[in-house]
Amino acid sequence: MKLESLLLRGLFVACLTVCGLIVGAMLLKAPAAVRLANDAAVAPTVGTALVVPASQCALPPDGVVCPRQAS
Repeated sequence: MKLESLLLRGLFVACLTVCGLIVGAMLLKAPAAVRLANDAAVAPTVGTALVVPASQCALPPDGVVCPRQAS
């Protein structure tokens, strides 16, 4: 009975250690894509942003009432 209890306790400690290492790796390690996205400088380019005057609606003309238009 003592041997089985010792084996179960050892298995529990081993599983707890592996789970802790996995959670630690997930919390502390950032993927390469995230690191590249964080390090990349954003250069504004002309013509990439959609600029709509306040008098026009940015929604496509499909019969939906524009939420920006005042009645």
